[in-house]
Amino acid sequence: MLREDVTDAIRSAVFEELAAVGFARMSIEGIARRAGVGKTAVYRRWKSKLALVLDLVSAVAAQGLPVPSTGSLYGDVRALLEVASHALRHPLASRVIPDLLVEAARHPEISEAIKSALLDKEKGIAAAVVREAVARGELPEGTDPDRALDLIAGPLYWRLVVVRGDLPAGYLDDLATTAVAALTRDRTT
Repeated sequence: MLREDVTDAIRSAVFEELAAVGFARMSIEGIARRAGVGKTAVYRRWKSKLALVLDLVSAVAAQGLPVPSTGSLYGDVRALLEVASHALRHPLASRVIPDLLVEAARHPEISEAIKSALLDKEKGIAAAVVREAVARGELPEGTDPDRALDLIAGPLYWRLVVVRGDLPAGYLDDLATTAVAALTRDRTT
């Protein structure tokens, strides 16, 4: 039977190793050293560093972001932006996510894991936010949850992951207001 404390130590070491050296330079030896275990402990759990990273991406995504339920579209969008910005600014995540996105271009398996684990989860959250807003009469029937996700999260990802810029005071409030305005604009024009 595999010890859960060892598995947890290995998972933590993977994040630290990814942040320190990136996927391309990451090694099972380095992970084992950081975790304070032998390489065999890692290989008992995962057959390769790719399998380990794919499992880790899925495990983190399973924890996911909560579906906000504030009673208003603006409140839900603002809450979602707050939680997402906190996650994206985490010291390890801010180094690991850009590296994994680069590796996704080289490894279809990583690309698919990111898509199914992260994007699909976020699409589910956006769909719930849209569904609730439609039920409250804040959005028209037929509002596209994918477009809503693009409008809500796209600018935040751009700023924090691509540009790697800071969030000025009021940025999340302004972004929430802008996203809600775009989602609720009169579709007949």
